[in-house]
Amino acid sequence: MSVRTGAQFIEGLRAQARDVWVRGERVADVASHPAFAGAVQELARLYDMQHDPALRDVLTYTVEETGDRAGAAFMPSFSQADLAKHREAYRLWAQASFGLMGRSPDFMNATVLAFFEAQDLLAEGGEHFADNAANYYRYVRDRDLFLSHALVSPQNDRSKASSELANLHLRVVEERDDGIIVSGARMIATLGPVADEILLYNLPGLKPGDEDHAICFAIEAGAPGLRQICREPYDAPNRQSFDHPLSTRFEENDSLLIFDRTFVPWERVFIYRNVNLANRFYVDSAIRNHTAHQTNVRALIKMQFVAGLCIAVARSIKADQFLHVQKMLGELVSDVEMIKSGIVRAEFEAETTALGTLRPSLPPLQALRTYLPRIYPRAIEYLQTIGAGGFMLMPSGADFMASEIADDMNTFYSGAGGMPSIDRVKLFKLAWDLAGEAFGQRLVQYERYYAGDPIRTLAMTYLGADDREMLALVDAALALSGEPSATALRVGSTVKP
Repeated sequence: MSVRTGAQFIEGLRAQARDVWVRGERVADVASHPAFAGAVQELARLYDMQHDPALRDVLTYTVEETGDRAGAAFMPSFSQADLAKHREAYRLWAQASFGLMGRSPDFMNATVLAFFEAQDLLAEGGEHFADNAANYYRYVRDRDLFLSHALVSPQNDRSKASSELANLHLRVVEERDDGIIVSGARMIATLGPVADEILLYNLPGLKPGDEDHAICFAIEAGAPGLRQICREPYDAPNRQSFDHPLSTRFEENDSLLIFDRTFVPWERVFIYRNVNLANRFYVDSAIRNHTAHQTNVRALIKMQFVAGLCIAVARSIKADQFLHVQKMLGELVSDVEMIKSGIVRAEFEAETTALGTLRPSLPPLQALRTYLPRIYPRAIEYLQTIGAGGFMLMPSGADFMASEIADDMNTFYSGAGGMPSIDRVKLFKLAWDLAGEAFGQRLVQYERYYAGDPIRTLAMTYLGADDREMLALVDAALALSGEPSATALRVGSTVKP
């Protein structure tokens, strides 16, 4: 097989029955249900972009072993030019959603590439697990599948280890000759209801005694015994795109995965009852390198978008003449440049993997991952501040269709410099969809936590930092002091004061 079209992606969703629940209703067709239809259409558009002759050579590559085309995120890199190709492919897909779809297919494509490159690490648990990972990478790549993942146990009692909450947390409950049986729950599967497959692995933090929870595997989204219960959608079926141009298209629903004696074949298991390896895998593999490359390119587009909105809103009412607004806009422009620099530096300082491939350097990407949870909420706050009370009085699109108030609509909602009312209302509705609606607030929460607890992430940055250059400077400065002396001498002085 080769890269799929959007229609093939939708056909695949309809061909696989799944147990998905929204608002107390079991969903018969996730492709057309109002909670998912907008995102499905946008995902389909991404798949169709791979077939555009103008974009094909950027978004895909030819797999040497098969001769078929595959998504660029699956491509192992052997040069900085290859990493730049990844960046450009990530950029094109991110621009299609203004950076608002955090779990576009390339995120998990990059993840399974990291699994492929971690064969030496997975082999510590057994060579067959390494083989499973390599085979699964090829399976997903050659079928152009869309994956979701869930890494976190439910927030039931965070003071207890998984082994103390065995009836709640995902775990092995039975081992068979042909595979394992798992039960328990995991969160948060973003776009899980419309994924083809779901990948499960652990974040660090398992303790001795958690062996039954120390597992990593992949499973079809429609596997018997797997249920998904979704959060309440933010978009309502009767909303119009004029009033909500973003939330009607780009909402990524999130689900809780509940496994009830679900069967997983051995060939889909990558780590099994190995606490040490399960804890190390996230840190020692290339997962963070590859996914942070993708997420930071997406975040760059998202920050460019919100910065552009702030500028456009400010100019529409001439608020950009005020110094405090100029200071806000200057910060946002600087943030964008910082992100660009970190991404390119990660490619320039690329690391060699055990397979001889290249992966982006982690430190600059991880720095950006800890930077975004601070600057994106601030950017949204700036957008709210610049638009101020103007956001509160915006009419609906239907008001422009009412002839009795047409004159008022055209007069009192106009912007600076002769900006027509309808254009200003469109702009403010777009900005409010991002800055004020539940859809936009979910995006703020997403940027805070998609890479994990930001405090823990910063702590991990410190614990894993190469601090030799920093401490060498301190040691060199300490050497200036010399040894204690009864008389005071300054550098270069031969005369005692």
